[in-house]
Parts: sequence; structure tokens; C-alpha cells
Amino acid sequence: MAKKSQPRKRMQKVNTPKKCYFDEAKKEPTFSDVAELQRFITERGKIIPRSRSGLCAKHQKTLTTEVKHARYLALLPFVVRG
Repeated sequence: MAKKSQPRKRMQKVNTPKKCYFDEAKKEPTFSDVAELQRFITERGKIIPRSRSGLCAKHQKTLTTEVKHARYLALLPFVVRG
């Protein structure tokens, strides 16, 4: 007897913004603007990838370095406990 396979669940597509946030606002990400950096960090403290954030490659790279800089200066936590 062959097992009946269950139907696979399809992954839902996440709607990503079409335009880069920093290009639209005409500014660059900085480590001192913590509220703006937290917009691109998950609740667990991970940096959101480009495919979900909608940033261009240039701003995603600078965002990553600025988040790491802010973590080093203790403006952002490395790990969220809880």
C-alpha cells in the first residue's frame, strides 16, 4: 500500500517595497539614527535582507555596516533577550 501524500502548503509571497527607502527620502543610513536603523532589524535583532526590505545594493551594504557600528557602540543590542 502506498502512502497518500498530503498537499504541500504554498509559501506566501511577501510584498516588498519597489523603491529604496533611502533613495526616496534622499538621505544615507547613519549609526546615530537608531530609530531608522530599527526599521530594518527584526524583533530578534537580525538585519532584514534586501529581498524583504526593498533597499538597493548600495544602501543595504551601508545599512549593514552602520548597524554593526551602532551595535559596537551599544546603541543597538547584539542579541535580544527574552
